[in-house]
Amino acid sequence: MNSERDMVDDDPLVLRAEIARLRAKVAKLESQVGELDRLAHHDALVPLPNRRGFERNLAGLIDRCERYGDSGALLFVDVDGLKMVNDSFGHDAGDAALIHVAELLTGGVRQSDCVARFGGDEFAVLLERVDLAQAMETAARLTDRIADAAFTFAGKAIPLSAAIGIAEIKPGDRPKDVLARADEAMYEVKAAA
Repeated sequence: MNSERDMVDDDPLVLRAEIARLRAKVAKLESQVGELDRLAHHDALVPLPNRRGFERNLAGLIDRCERYGDSGALLFVDVDGLKMVNDSFGHDAGDAALIHVAELLTGGVRQSDCVARFGGDEFAVLLERVDLAQAMETAARLTDRIADAAFTFAGKAIPLSAAIGIAEIKPGDRPKDVLARADEAMYEVKAAA
């Protein structure tokens, strides 16, 4: 004896409707998963990857360097004086300064390079297919770009600057090794200033 559910499932119109409903539900769930992935890997303030997203890109570049003999470097960028901007002009000014720096960094590298906001006043830039000399030139250019760009908030000019540390990607590197070297190099740049 068939149950009522078995009889309904045999109706082709009911089956098509159920399939359509399930497909719509799957599409909605896939969209939600995509949004959660975006939120997990992108910064909330600037349209850039966050630390987690950057580390995923860094791991990919390390893999390409090992597998194909590519080269690369990581630039660790610390924006100087952001606490003073926040204390003197408010957090809206600090946010505007971070957005400004993000635009300067993104506009100052190739589209194939990856710029990310690491958190707070720190950014990171992955440079693909560069040697140390090219990475140093890019770091100098970005430092000048940030210092020379006019940033104003509420009609007031606010000077910005940054210290940039460089770490070349080496065979056998792990993401945390490259990040540690770049972070250490950035502190050496700050100490020398």
